[in-house]
Amino acid sequence: MGLLDGRNAIVTGSARGLGLAMAERFGAEGARVVLSDIDAAALEEAQHKLSAGGLEVSAIPADVTDEAAVAALVQYCADRWGSVDVMVNNAGITRDGVLRKMSTKDFLQVIEVHMLGGWLGTKMASLQMREQGTGGSVINISSMSGKVGNPGQTNYSAAKAGLIGLTKAAAKEGARYGVRVNAIQPGFIRTAMTDKMPADVLGERIAEIPLGRIGEPADVANAALFLASDLSSYLTGITIEVSGGRNI
Repeated sequence: MGLLDGRNAIVTGSARGLGLAMAERFGAEGARVVLSDIDAAALEEAQHKLSAGGLEVSAIPADVTDEAAVAALVQYCADRWGSVDVMVNNAGITRDGVLRKMSTKDFLQVIEVHMLGGWLGTKMASLQMREQGTGGSVINISSMSGKVGNPGQTNYSAAKAGLIGLTKAAAKEGARYGVRVNAIQPGFIRTAMTDKMPADVLGERIAEIPLGRIGEPADVANAALFLASDLSSYLTGITIEVSGGRNI
């Protein structure tokens, strides 16, 4: 039996990257998964990939900053499969720039996608979980940038730090209804962007990691699986750093 047999999960920003890795891991453990992303074409490709692998998935495009769209996403899962048991708020963007050059537009756009998007996902999913009477698990994907701050990312670092406060407050509100709310802070994880880094720069970054290697999307997906499953049934309001020990 899988750790998520009989459960239904939603993963935003799941057309690629960490979101797709988490959706695939959940599906492999028996969950039915609703994929969601603002990029409809990439979302369709992701759905075909996971379906071809024998996983039970569905997909619906959504802009996480649109309240009606997030509400419809949660309702879609509940209507299709009967409940929402896991919600992963993963969708995100970057608009990097040093403070003196960053536009207000770029600051607000990043804040809206991460903070407003995370808040809407947490709100709509927790309301559904409460109404079901079965509780559930909400997982917010933050970043180590929200812990230590990155130059050129005042918007991103602020948004990711804010998600931790949101997680803690929502955890206290949802606990009495069996709704657990936790967060993950990924560190230096292999992505299409890191694959393009010069070898010397990549080596310098890895040298800062006590475990001596770059993180893989599967490392984040495994942490998300733990938080989604009953293995973490007595955990709420916590943040797991998936960083190989960097910045401890």
